[in-house]
Amino acid sequence: MAIAIPPTQTAPEAAAPVTAKAAAAKPVAAAPEAATTPAASKAIVAKDTVTISAAAQAAVREARETPAQTAQEANHGDQQAVRLLAKETAAKRA
Repeated sequence: MAIAIPPTQTAPEAAAPVTAKAAAAKPVAAAPEAATTPAASKAIVAKDTVTISAAAQAAVREARETPAQTAQEANHGDQQAVRLLAKETAAKRA
């Protein structure tokens, strides 16, 4: 799973990598003056990607779990779910 994080700064035109697919997708400027305007150089935006580890993905799944799912897992012997249910029950009584 990859999450795209918007950059805080734009990359200079020379630093942006250009792939064959990206080069083919860019339209060719009709007039040479259009390519030299300041607005054309500001259009390039860098895109960073982040890969989340399997452990972090598992933690996210556990955090999104509904109480019904937790109870079902506890009934099937999941020790983490049993501890979570005990913790939630104690918090309700307090």
